[in-house]
Parts: sequence; C-alpha cells; structure tokens
Amino acid sequence: MRFTKIFAVWIAAVFVFAGLYAGDKTSLKIDYEKYKLKNGLEVILHSDKSDPIVAVAIFYHVGSNREEKGRTGFAHLFEHMLFQESQHVGQDQFFKKIQGVGGTLNGFTTHDFTGYFEIVPKNNLEMCLWLESDRMGYLLPTVTPPAFANQQDVVQNEKRQSYDNRPYGHTSYVIHKLLFPENHPYNWQVIGSFEDLKNATVEDVRRFFKKWYGPNNATLVVAGDYDKAQAQKWVEKYFGELKAPASVPDPKPMPVSLDKTKRAFHEDNFARSPELTITFPTVQQYHKDAYALSLLGELLSDGKKAPLYKVIVEEKKLAPSAPAFQRSMEITGYFQCRVRTFPDKNLTEVEKAIHEALAQFEQDGFTDQDLARIKAKTETNFYNGISSILNKAFQLATYNELAGSPDFLTQHIQNSLAVTKEDIWRVYNQYLKNKPYALTSFVPKGKVDLIAENSERFPVVEEVIEKAEAAKVAESATATPAEKLPSSFDRSLEPAQGPSPAITLPKIWTHTLKNGLRLYGIEHNELPLVEFSLTLKGGMLLDDPNKVGVANLMKDIMMEGTKNKTPLELEEAIDALGANIRMFTTDESIVIQANMLASKLDKTYGLFEEILLEPRWDEKEFARIKQETIETINRRTVDPAFVAENVHRKLIYGAGHILSNSTFGTPAVVEKIASADLKGFYERNYSPAVSHLAVVGNISKDQAIKLFASLEQKWPAKEVKFTEYPTPPPVEKSRLYFVDVPGAKQSQIRIGYLALPYTHPDYYAATVMNYKLGGSFNGVLNLILREEKGYTYGARSTFIGTKYPGPFVASAGVRSNATLESAQIFKDEMAKYREGISDEDFAFTKSALIHANALRFETLGALRGMLNQIAEYNLPFDYIKNQEKIVQEMARERHKALAQQYIDPGKMIYLVVGDAATQLEGLKALGLGDPILLDKDGNPIN
Repeated sequence: MRFTKIFAVWIAAVFVFAGLYAGDKTSLKIDYEKYKLKNGLEVILHSDKSDPIVAVAIFYHVGSNREEKGRTGFAHLFEHMLFQESQHVGQDQFFKKIQGVGGTLNGFTTHDFTGYFEIVPKNNLEMCLWLESDRMGYLLPTVTPPAFANQQDVVQNEKRQSYDNRPYGHTSYVIHKLLFPENHPYNWQVIGSFEDLKNATVEDVRRFFKKWYGPNNATLVVAGDYDKAQAQKWVEKYFGELKAPASVPDPKPMPVSLDKTKRAFHEDNFARSPELTITFPTVQQYHKDAYALSLLGELLSDGKKAPLYKVIVEEKKLAPSAPAFQRSMEITGYFQCRVRTFPDKNLTEVEKAIHEALAQFEQDGFTDQDLARIKAKTETNFYNGISSILNKAFQLATYNELAGSPDFLTQHIQNSLAVTKEDIWRVYNQYLKNKPYALTSFVPKGKVDLIAENSERFPVVEEVIEKAEAAKVAESATATPAEKLPSSFDRSLEPAQGPSPAITLPKIWTHTLKNGLRLYGIEHNELPLVEFSLTLKGGMLLDDPNKVGVANLMKDIMMEGTKNKTPLELEEAIDALGANIRMFTTDESIVIQANMLASKLDKTYGLFEEILLEPRWDEKEFARIKQETIETINRRTVDPAFVAENVHRKLIYGAGHILSNSTFGTPAVVEKIASADLKGFYERNYSPAVSHLAVVGNISKDQAIKLFASLEQKWPAKEVKFTEYPTPPPVEKSRLYFVDVPGAKQSQIRIGYLALPYTHPDYYAATVMNYKLGGSFNGVLNLILREEKGYTYGARSTFIGTKYPGPFVASAGVRSNATLESAQIFKDEMAKYREGISDEDFAFTKSALIHANALRFETLGALRGMLNQIAEYNLPFDYIKNQEKIVQEMARERHKALAQQYIDPGKMIYLVVGDAATQLEGLKALGLGDPILLDKDGNPIN
C-alpha cells in the first residue's frame, strides 16, 4: 500500500462500482466528500453506519524514497517516534488512550509513504483527531536525545527480528543494491542503515520532520458512523491552525535499467536450503504496463498449468514453489521470480530451469480462459479488499494521494480487467525476454558450491554480538531543546467522550441437518460476498501418536483433485469462479473454508462438496506434498522463533503427549506416511456427527439450508473415537532450558506453564487479569522491555486454552546482549504483578475490554469466527454479554487473586533460544540453576 497528496477545492463525489466481471449483477456504492483545508491538508469523509465504529487514517507522503544516501531510516524512525509523546500528549499515551476506549491503532512505513490509523467506538472520534493533530503539529518539542536513543534501540531490535535473525532476511537488501544505483531512493531498505541512524543527530531528524510531516503533505480520512457536520468542525478545530512547511513536489518516476546481468551470492547463517531470485527492472505503479505485468506474473507461476510450476516444481522437482510477481512502487518497479529450493539443489540448474520455463511459455502461450480465470480472482479480491471500514479508508487515501483521486479505485480494477492477451505478450517481450537482470544466490553457510555460476560474493555487513557486560547504550549528541509551540486553544485538555454506543449483537440462526451436521449463520448484506467454513473436530488429536502429521497432510491432499476432476481441473474450476477454497489443520480440527461472490455461491458449493465427499487420493501429488512438507519442517528448524515455540510446547506438555508435537510432524515420520494412512484417517474421522458449518454474508437462512441440504443424504454420520490424553503434572519448580543457535542476533525467550482450558470457569477472567501484564502494547512487559529499555520489538503474555488445558506463555525476541536482563525482567515483573495493580491500570483494563466489543463484528471473517467459537464450545449466542459482565463485576481483589493463582514465576518453564557462546554462561545468574542444553527438537544434549 502507498498513499499521498493531491489537488484542492471542495468536492462532493459519489463513486459507483458496478460489477465489472461478466455475470455479476451486484453493485457497490461508496459515497464520500473531499475538501482541502487552507494549510493544504486533504480531507476525505466516508459515512458507513453499518457498525458503531469509526476509523481515522492519515498518510504522509514520505517514505524511505524521500531520504538520501547517508541519512536513511528516518521515515521509519518517525513511524515509531510519533507513537511516543507530543507536546500535549504524554509518554506512551497514544496507545493507552486508544486501547483504553476499546480501540486499536498502528502505523507502517513503506518506500513511498507512512501511514497511521485508529479504529474506535464512534464516540471517540474527537479524541482520535486530537491525537493525530498533536503529533502532526506538536511533535518537535518531544524529539529529544533520550527519546531518539530509545527508538534507535527499538528499530534495531525490529531489524534483528525481521531481517538479521531469520533465513533469507538480507535478500531484499542485496537485490535493491544490485538493481538501483547508489543515489536512487530504492537503493536502501525502508528500515534504513543503523550506522546512518547512529550517526544522525537530533537536529538532523528534526529537520527531516519539519520538511515532510506537514498538513500539505498528508491526507486525512474519516470513515464510519459519525455526524459529518460535527466531524468537519473538529477537523477544522484541530488541524486548521497547523502551519504548513514549504511545499515539496511529488516524486517523479525514476526508472532504472541494466546493461548487463548482475550476479551476487551470500552465505546465509540461518538458511537450510538455497534461494535464487531473478529480478528485472520494470515500471512504476499505475503505469499501463504494470497491470499487464501483474497478470503476467500469475500466468507464469500461479497454478499447475503455469510454466514455472510445471518445470521447476513438477518436472525437475527443484523446489516446492516458484512464485513470480510484479512489484510496482511509486517511482519505479520490478518483476521478480524467487525460488527457494529443496536442500542441496544447485542454483545454476535453477536459473536454467527458469529460462526453460520462459521458453515453454513462449512456445505454449496461454488461453483466453487462463486470462479470464485470473481476472475473476481479481474481482473477488477487490471486494475482499473493501470489506472493512479501515480498508475502505486505506483505499480512499491510497488513490487520492498517489493516483490523484479516490475515484481511481474503480479505474484501477478496470485497468486490470481490461488487459488483453496482446498486452501480456507486449510486456513480456519488452521487460523479460532476453533482458538483463539482477540475480542473487543465498546458500547455507559453507555451501558456496551451490551458487549460480559466475556470481560474486556480496558484502553483507552483519552485526557482531557483544557480551552482555560490553553492551552500552549509545549516547546521542546534545541538542538544543525545542521551544513549546503555540496554539489558539488549550490542547492539553483531552476531548470529552460522547455516550458509548449501544452494542447490537448480530442475529444468529441455527439449523441441524438430519445427519447431525450443525449449521450456524449470520446474514450480512453490505457486500456481495459469502464465506463459509466446515470444521471437523479432531485435527492432530486424532493422529496416531506414532504417525503425527497425517491430519496435516489431509489439508493438502484433499485439495488435489476429486473423483471426477484432476488436480489441474479442480484448481481451474475454483479460479474460474474467482473463489477461494482452502483447508488447514490445527491441533484440534480440520477446516475447509470458502470465500466467493454471492453470484458464484452455488457453483462454489458444488466444488466444496466434491472436495469433501469425493477425494481423489492422487498418488503423484501425494509424493510431492510429502516432499514439500518435509522441506517446510526443515526450514522451520532454522528459524529461532519457530524453534522456541516448538521446544517450549514440548517442555510444557511432555514428550508423550500428543499436543507436544507440531501438527506437521517430523521429517522421519512424514517420510513413512502412506496414502493408505490418509484414506484410513478419512474413513474413521470425517463425519457430520463431529462437525459444524458456519456461513456468513449475503445469504439468508433459508438459502443456506437449501444450499447445504444435499449433505443430509450424501454424508451419513458415523461415530468418531477420540483418545483421552492425561493432563501432564504441574510444574513444581522453575527450570531453565537453552537451545543454541550459533550467531543468533536475538534471543527468543519463552516462559510459561500448562494452564487452563477455554472451558474452565476462570479462563476468561484470567485473560482479563493478564491484559495489563502482557495482553496489549501497554502491558507492563512491553512498556519496560521495549519502551523503557529498548531490548525488544515487542513483549507479550497470553493464555491459550481450548477444550484441553493450554499454556500460559510470556514471550519476546530480545537483543542478544540483553538476554539475562530481559529474562530477569520477565521473572521480576510477573512476581510484582501478583501483588496487584493500580486503580488506574485496573480501570484501563476494564474500559479497554468492555469497549472493544464495538469492533468485534465488522468483517465476514470476524462474524464467522464468532460462530465457530459458539459452535466449538457450545456457548450462548450472547456470550459476549457474559464476558462483559465478568469484566464489569471484577473487583481489584479478584484480579489480584487470579494473578496469585495463575501467574507464578517460580513454577514455570523458562526457555531461551539464542547464541550459547555469548549468552549461556550469563544465564546462570538468573537463579534457576545451570541452563539445561537441548537440541532444536527439544531433546537433551548430554
């Protein structure tokens, strides 16, 4: 997503979108008003009374493409700093005030823009405008050396977590360095160079803010249920007096070209399998060729008929997938093919295979039906993209800022649907055929023999891990304090809230078919969409403990054709409808989920029924699925976060419990699973007697019952037998475990124990109790470890109960040289939490959780999730009201008693996954005895 600035003058506009794909009779009407304040701020107002909520989104036309070499990372830094404090809003109050009224908020930075948003119950609109205006106009006095230093630490932790401490984390860095010249704005990453941030002064970042964060470089969108005249008065009050800096021109396109292919490689400390990327320079977003390039990517890689899939995945068996896509940004773009192979595949062979696939594309071409299939998905995705008030706000801002008008929303999809076969061939010949490209080879450490031929080592600078005692917080250069800025009224006075909106629970209907299948539904007619899901109870719980992984493979094999359709025919039938049908497996269920335009419901249901009742059991696809599953498991074993989750789970449940496993199983077990195991699982465990179906969207109860009625006769009930697993004994004394990941830039910390099932009377009360500890951004753990210390990008704690007892887990990824300090903070703060919280924090918790219910029923996914929760746990339809009552009636004494009962750091399992060479010895000071070394599967190392 990207957004930014445009023309002035008051405009009243109506956007009408009629079904753009042949056969769809639906229409959508989005009304909005747009005007411009005297200081240049573009304002868009969109009214939507469907839910008692409002979204505020503001986008600044500043991303990393506005930076310059040697001064990178500033835009992303300010994304963080704008959440800290401003002249009239105290430290960390942005999150606290929004979450305290039941809202949610966040921000993001791209190459081209920065965005911030809040979604709140509708009585809090004025507060959102007050907050956003204060950080737009009054941030500078709070940009101080300590604040700057703190957010430098937070950004560096984000970089460790998102780039440095994961497989292929540096791929984009190398590609952009190869593709874009040194002074091109896309040469550097959005997160920037830490060296640049470390060398920057407070005055440098203040100048950057003054230049780019003014009202004349932004768009404000208000969407939802509000009084339009009142909203306009508030916008004028809070934003109207803000001063506009000197105007800055919008960036012009800066296309790049390569005169020869560039080839580079990197030895990846975390990768287990090689990765090859080939990247061609192309065009910027909204360029007419960008639409054809986007569809070209899907034709080349999406589906079993696509040449990249046929050659690389099916014929040569080099990799589990081979995606290709166009990435269009504001000033230029690129077309990329990325192949993460199976272990030990030579990337020279992969490069040759890509060219072979392109040659096959030239020879075989594609049909009108192939192109229509992709366009059908484009339309469904369009509707899904505007299925929430926030998404509508994003779309309106995007097209207003970058394309010149919100009306470009309709033009954008029309441009995609208007692409012809001739357009596809033209862009293929112009941008890909026989053209030079940037090639990167990422290979596991020590396996340079696998790189693509003639590649040169690329100098990726990696952080050196210091020992804890050597770590020092960088001191910022001194800076002159910024003067307080004047205002025409007292901005320190927080706006009063209006009356809280009444929460109307969705109307739920139920019906039980004669075979025992329970139907749950909610009619929701805002968009021409329908979603439904079938949940079969069991999942991994029904696996043979000696063959864990069968239930997981079911989700894949059942999507590979039916009795009367080959895998390719089924895939094309789904795509031709623009529908999405997918399956997934959890610890306790297997789910088939479908999303489609209402006009395609009957045909989509027909495919769903085939998938459910007439699996094909394709042996060729089964062999491929097994190989891909094994590769997925192997890749996860090098991601420290995945290792931490899996090992902590094993420690909590004990090796003999079925829930100690990952649903994927292990490579050795998956290798032994035969198709007969899957057929047996299906025969034993697929039954309407243990299933329910949730349907939401543009469909009535009568229509739904008629739609699913055929299952009464076609799917007879049978008994499904469940194995009872004993509850593991409680932890009597805390122990500390350690998994070594040499060279890890972060340590993953997991602390917890086996707590409560969802069905326990105390479960929801315990989640309420946990909220201020680690259930939100403003939780104690996050405020200390992230905001105060700068040790992590985020710290949380949660209860994860189902029908079976689930864990309480406190977790964070922390910088390596703060591992001991972070673990000690977790331990100490949980102990303090047992002594009770303040009146202020208790009031914050109750307000946040009660008022959040206004946001819970907006999207089809949220409504379907609500139905599944009711069906799974046999809850009353108004269980939300029961939860509200628990919060309202909870006293501080009850909160304290719950903390003392369910938060005991002296009876928890502590796990650290990190660099043993620098961190293991220091952890002995935690007071939990010598750390017990485990391998990445959670087995003791003697």
